[in-house]
This record gives sequence, structure tokens and C-alpha cells, in this order.
Amino acid sequence: MRHLIAEALLRGEIRDPRLQGRSVTIAEVRVSRDLRHARVFATELGKPLSAEAAAALARAAPWLAGHLARAMHLKFAPKLEFVADTLFERADRVERLLADERARLGSRAGEEEHEPQS
Repeated sequence: MRHLIAEALLRGEIRDPRLQGRSVTIAEVRVSRDLRHARVFATELGKPLSAEAAAALARAAPWLAGHLARAMHLKFAPKLEFVADTLFERADRVERLLADERARLGSRAGEEEHEPQS
């Protein structure tokens, strides 16, 4: 599903002006067991998904669902829910926290080396 949705975006099959000039990436698709619901995690290149792009994707969801059902030979078209992907933001935050902690530990280790021994 991820590949088919990304391909439709890449080929410009969704002709919504709100998506023009935007590099929307489909990061992940989580599908229910019965394949009737799919949560689609999307992001724009290097930034969170804008409200305009999210609205355009939501408007295109029924067409995309039909496209998926035909391409995958599904009995039912899945209900697509587009969600802004925050994985990169969370990973960046964790990296910054780890860097701060390494710097704090490094400066404390440097202080211990310079203390006079009695």
C-alpha cells in the first residue's frame, strides 16, 4: 500500500493544487487485520506535513482507496486516514538529548581529571 500511494503521488495522479511543488513522502502504512482501515503516515521533505497537504490527501483518500482496491484486488476499499509522521522529529529530539548528556558527562569527566589528588 505504501508503495502504491507513494507512486500515485510521484506520478502526479492526485491533481490537487495544494500538493503542487510539495514533496510528500509516505513513511509508513499501518493496516488493520481485515484490510478495511489503513493509517498512512506522511511527511513533507524535511518538515512536518502541512495542514494544506494533509487536507489535500484527505480529499484524495477515497480515490486512493479505490485505486488500492483495484491494484491489490481487494474485496473492499480500505478507509485511509492520513496522519503527520513525527518519527524524524522524535528521533532528532532523542539525538539532541543524547548529545547533551554526552557533553555533560564529558565535561564532568574533564573536571575529575583536573582535580588535585590528596
